[in-house]
Parts: sequence; structure tokens; C-alpha cells
Amino acid sequence: MTAFVLFGSFALLLLLSVPIGIALGLATLITIIYSGSLPLEFLAQGLVTSVDSFPLLAVPFFILAGEIMGKGGVSDRLFNFANTIVGNKTGGFAIAAILTCMFFAAISGSGPATVAAVGGIMIPAMVKRGYDKRFATAVVCAAGSLGVIIPPSIPMVIYGVVGTTSIGDLFIAGILPGIFVGLALIVWAYIYSKKKGYKGQTEKSTWKGFVEAGWEAKWALLVPVIILGGIYGGIFTPTEAAVIAVVYVLFAGLVFYRELKIRDLPKIIVNAALTTATVLVIIGTATAFGRILTIEQIPTQIANAMLSISENPIVIILLITLLLLIIGCFMDTVAAIIIVTPVFLPIATNLGYDPVHFGIIMVVNLAIGFITPPLGVNLFVGSGISGLSIESLSRAIIPFFVAMVLTLILITFVPHISLLFLGR
Repeated sequence: MTAFVLFGSFALLLLLSVPIGIALGLATLITIIYSGSLPLEFLAQGLVTSVDSFPLLAVPFFILAGEIMGKGGVSDRLFNFANTIVGNKTGGFAIAAILTCMFFAAISGSGPATVAAVGGIMIPAMVKRGYDKRFATAVVCAAGSLGVIIPPSIPMVIYGVVGTTSIGDLFIAGILPGIFVGLALIVWAYIYSKKKGYKGQTEKSTWKGFVEAGWEAKWALLVPVIILGGIYGGIFTPTEAAVIAVVYVLFAGLVFYRELKIRDLPKIIVNAALTTATVLVIIGTATAFGRILTIEQIPTQIANAMLSISENPIVIILLITLLLLIIGCFMDTVAAIIIVTPVFLPIATNLGYDPVHFGIIMVVNLAIGFITPPLGVNLFVGSGISGLSIESLSRAIIPFFVAMVLTLILITFVPHISLLFLGR
């Protein structure tokens, strides 16, 4: 009955359009009052203790680094570099947009931030080149999901904290899966462009143009090298890497590119602070929500229920995947990771899955939620940029959704994709 009150009140609050962080907190409070077994202070204590974590300091710093890079002229340079590689191919602009999102994902750690930074430039440019607006917007929305798969990734930080798993290992493990997802999106973009006759630019790519564009974008391209190289080389922790990323991109924007002005910093800091506050509220309330689940032994009951259906590892992992895809449609990624990790991680490890590999499976699963309504945050950002309705955009995104799900299945059943660089 306690579980019914907890999930029932949460679902009702979501239906009433209550923000997810507030809905989680109110559902927890209602359950505490109903059960009478916990003091009301439990929620307040959870809000404080859940964010009292050194690794979580990486979250606000990666958010700030993404905000700075988004305003510092990075998107233009990354696109120019990508365009010199594929711009003259069939569907060149669409493929260049996906590559730009992949590059930007290695900087921002956020899906919506990637869509906002790249979409503002690429969607109008693609429409001007004759691309259908629905397709152009869907391309950027789908590729924006790579923001949480390709490291650095805020959801990976959250999973690492909740699942007591190495964040550095998760970052390394996310590289190849992110590339695989990006390639799957590129394949569909090429097929669709071929069908519609979307030609590339008439100018041929030259080594000189490639080198010049690469040199112009070098400061942006160095960010993931510094972050991942420093972590994997044992020079600094992921949290320290986030701080270094902020200092580096601030210096690059002000001194190297000179498109970032001192007067822009207050607005950037305010935006980053608002985003951080939203994330931390969700982390706090989701943690309290998750502790109620643990106290009521709901994860154990769910695990037993799943194992009663089948003991076949393939069936169990497919059930978990299906549940995660459904959860991603309705719940914020950060909240979902905090709540379901204690439920599914023990099941996955008992099935023989490496915790790092399972973390990648979970992040890719929930990344697909960025393009699936009703939550579909990337769709809302893309809709705001293009002016298209969510309904229209949702139909256009279906082929990209299928491509991402097929890649997810590949990543799930071929652990080597995630664990190759870790030597496991």
C-alpha cells in the first residue's frame, strides 16, 4: 500500500504538470505522512545529505563550461570543421550537423544544451539549403541526445555517485557507444538525403580547407582531449577536470576566439546557476524518494517479480531495457538514474553485467528519452528554435528513434563496445 501511495501520488502530480523535482518531493512527503514510520525531517535531511558529495561538484562546473562554450563561438567553428569533412557528400549538411553535435557533446555534457547551441545555427542553415524543416530539426534533436552519451556526461556523474562506480571509467566507456550512436544517425541521415535528393555543397573539400578549419577549431577540439586525457592519465579526478574545463573554455572564449565578452559573464553564470539549481533539487528529492523505496524494500520486490517472469538473462535485460525506455518518456534523466539504479544495478550484476557497462546501457536508454514525448526535452528545444509543433516533430523523429534503439541493443549485447578502452 505504501508503494501504491508513493507511485500513485507521484503519477498524479506529474499528470497535473507539477515540475518533476517538486513532484518527487511532494510524493515523498505524502508517503511519509501516510506511513507514519518516518519523521517529517527525513525529507529535509535527504535534500541536504544527497548533494553533500565531492563528485557531484562536477555537475555545476560541467554545466558552466557548456554555457560558456555555447556563447563563445564554438558551434560555428565546430560546424566549419565538420563541413570540410563531409560537406560535399549527399546530405552533407545533415551529416555535418550530427558531427557538430558529437563534437559539442564532448564539451557540454547536456542534451538540451547541445540542441540549443547547434540547432540555432544548423536548422536555419539546413532549411536555407533546401532541407525539409522537420527533417533538419529532427536531425539536431536526435544528435543532441549524444550530449549525455559522449563524455563528459552529467548523467554518468550521477550514476557513478549512486552506483559507487568510477566516473572516470564511465567517461572512457562512453566514447565508443557515443560514436556508434552517432554513426547510426549518420546512416539514416544519408539514406533519407539520398531519397530526397539533398546534395552536398558544390565546392570540393581540400586538405588545405580541412587543415585551416581544424586549426581554427583547435581550442574547442582540445577540450575533450584535456578532460579525458587528464582523467585517464591519472592527472586529475573528474571533478577537478570539470573545474579545469571551466577555466580553459573561459580563457579560450575571452583570449583565443574573443567572441566572449566580460559583460556576457553575469548572464552565463545566472543561466548555469538556474540549471544547476534545478538539477540539484531533482537530485535531492529523487534521493529521498529512492530511500523510501529502499526502506519499503520495493527494489527487492521488483527484482523478485522480474526473476519470477524468467531466469533467462537475455529476457531479463530486455525487460529492463523496455522499462528504462518507458521511464525515459516520462521522467527526467537525473531523477530516473537516482531512482532506478538501486533497483536494476543489483539485478544486472547478478546476471554478470559489469557495473560500468550497465551504466552505459542505462545512460543510452535514458538518452533516447530526450526525443520521446511527452517529456522529450530535446523536442521542446528544437520546437522552440524551428517553430514546429511537438506533434509534427515527434513523427519526424521516429526513424532516428529506431536507429538509436537498434544501436542500444548492439551496445547491450556486445559489452566489448563499452569496455574496450578499459581493457575488460
